Amino acid sequence: MSNDLEQLGISADMLDARELLLQVEAYVLEIAETDENGREYLLTPEATKAWHAMKHAAQDDGIILLMVSAFRSVQRQVEIIQAKLDQGGSIEAILSVCAPPGYSEHHTGRAIDITTPDAPELEISFETSSAFAWLSQHAAHFGFVMSYPQDNRCGFQYEPWHWCYQA
Repeated sequence: MSNDLEQLGISADMLDARELLLQVEAYVLEIAETDENGREYLLTPEATKAWHAMKHAAQDDGIILLMVSAFRSVQRQVEIIQAKLDQGGSIEAILSVCAPPGYSEHHTGRAIDITTPDAPELEISFETSSAFAWLSQHAAHFGFVMSYPQDNRCGFQYEPWHWCYQA
């Protein structure tokens, strides 16, 4: 993995400055959801069970939660960052919105990016949605926490859509 980091221009100093935690890639995964286009989203069995319970509880309250992203391999993270570099992005700017390979909570199979029909995907404006209000009030009951609030210690942009199963 260190070779991938070097090739992407990610130094040990950059990682140390951000106090990022190495994330273990999950190997026991199951299909948590399939979207209308047939895309399958994988999570650990525990996170899948919690996601289903949370999604159904939200639905009972009139809130629709949709999964936008779930498990992502270390190799897929390399590809995402390389594509952003190929489009001319600087590694510093990319790392403000994207975790370095090996450091993404998505590797664990417990992180979910969430949207709702009345909000754009992966946008800070998600915080104004009824889904975000519901998650803020109820997600912890199901073991989910918002990992990257405003001014988070990891230096990532505020991500009101990113929730990780911690229980």
